[in-house]
Amino acid sequence: MVQTVTEAAETPELLAVAAASDLVAGVVGWTDLEAPQVGDALAELRERPGGDLLCGIRHPVLVESDPDWLRRPAVLAGLAAVAAAGLCYDIVVPADLLPAATYAAAACPDLSFVLDHLGNPQIGPSPGELWMSDIGAMAALPNTVCKLSGILGEPSPRDRDSAGGHSVGHLVPYYETVLRAFGPDRIMFGSDWPVCTLSASYQQVVDAAHELTSGLSPIERTAIFSGTARRVYGLG
Repeated sequence: MVQTVTEAAETPELLAVAAASDLVAGVVGWTDLEAPQVGDALAELRERPGGDLLCGIRHPVLVESDPDWLRRPAVLAGLAAVAAAGLCYDIVVPADLLPAATYAAAACPDLSFVLDHLGNPQIGPSPGELWMSDIGAMAALPNTVCKLSGILGEPSPRDRDSAGGHSVGHLVPYYETVLRAFGPDRIMFGSDWPVCTLSASYQQVVDAAHELTSGLSPIERTAIFSGTARRVYGLG
């Protein structure tokens, strides 16, 4: 389960749900990274019911008006506290802030960064050169992995004009760019459910991921659909 809002009350709720469910293997929660006592806040979450299932922290940089938010000393100190707690950091940014995300990942080499939604590229006829370059720069850092998520529910222009269809051909160049940069052992599938249902069903998202990865070996596909997430998040 992954956080959705920047409110302190949500993470304890997610942990409680996880503690009561056999379906939840881990929780990526939220805490105020700029708060002076981030370590204490993380320790408090760990002491709550389900706290042993806390595996990461996420702050949606999409909501920040400051394009240099990820470069702030207070934020970098918060990220260092996340690393010290043995957690990882899910990073969700608009494509134009990928350089800032890479800066943060380079500044915090002991913290594993999980780039959500392939870095939110603008889906079009072909990937933008700047996005491709920025993805390569982030992938060059060994403490980064990438989620194959978000774009899987994006319909092609043809699908938008028709009823029912959901092809993946328009997503192939974006998937292949990330595959070349990170490799399957540093990519993990993410459903983005229930947000994905704004444009596609859960089944369509899963089918899209299966179709995109159909050319990989069984071992490589296992990494994307299970192994990478288990390793990075420390799941059982």
